[in-house]
Amino acid sequence: MKLKLHERELRLECPFATAHGRKSSARVLIVELTDGEHSGYGEAPENQYFKATVDAARAALEAEQSRIEAASADDPAALYDTMQALLRPHGFALSALDCAAWDLFGKRCGKPVWQLFGLNHVVGRGQASSYTIGLDTIKVMTQKLRAHADWPMYKIKLAADEAVSTIAALREVTDKPFRVDANCAWDADSVVEVVKQLAGYNVELIEQPLPPEDDAAMRDVIEHSPLPMIADESCVIESDVDRCVGLFDGVNVKLTKCGGLTPAVRMLRRARELSLQTMIGCMTETTVGISAGAQLLPLLDFVDLDGANLLAEDVADGVSVERGAVDLTDQPGCGLVMR
Repeated sequence: MKLKLHERELRLECPFATAHGRKSSARVLIVELTDGEHSGYGEAPENQYFKATVDAARAALEAEQSRIEAASADDPAALYDTMQALLRPHGFALSALDCAAWDLFGKRCGKPVWQLFGLNHVVGRGQASSYTIGLDTIKVMTQKLRAHADWPMYKIKLAADEAVSTIAALREVTDKPFRVDANCAWDADSVVEVVKQLAGYNVELIEQPLPPEDDAAMRDVIEHSPLPMIADESCVIESDVDRCVGLFDGVNVKLTKCGGLTPAVRMLRRARELSLQTMIGCMTETTVGISAGAQLLPLLDFVDLDGANLLAEDVADGVSVERGAVDLTDQPGCGLVMR
């Protein structure tokens, strides 16, 4: 098979901010694996927190191009096993390669990826994704809520010092559930009190209130919190799932963080064995990345796959997330057709 790399810079619908930074466009690397008849696709977006760049992902993949092209197109798991040690410092590149390999394999088999993983799903019975409201002024956040009033729930990026007042103001606009994402930026001394106050505003869960290294404080938070705590930055690779027991109620698995579909399936299954709640998240990604993540719907308690909805332009058609409704199809691979 042949490896092809495609760079794109895409405009966002609106400027987007988290505790890690602010941006108005998304630069992505689309990885294509082709056998001459079928092509599979994966995506490596840039990300400031993980220091992931398109240039680094491209360089890492090009350095291993001959090894990748010599691999079998009918064994994505074997390709992952070969490449994980070689690409691990560039997890986003590994993820894009792994997702492209599964997409290609599914197209060669004529089966959707979720079936290849042995997952059970009834097409037409999907799940609901949240829509993300980035850090901003209350006026702008309120405008975004109103502009997306047809979504079933919202993920709200919040700074600790304004968390309660912001949620109270946004609650005046909608009574739909909120999921709060702190992106590691809250203060250990006040987080429990903040969470107790947020519990009165129909908040479903809190994502990653503290930095990943602050285990002692997280043990105190989990003991006293009235709301579920979901690990994000604390759950990156497979070994992190077991480490989250006693620190969090659940884990947010992202393909880009962990290295692709191959490890993500194992992480979600392990989380369920440990009675942890399961969530899939995304970066600001195109439909290429979202369609790959959606293949794991049958393993999930919570879905956050709105990345392509934050873009003003896209590169592919595939699994759609319309007004928060996410469903799988029986199309082969990840169901992707490039535009």
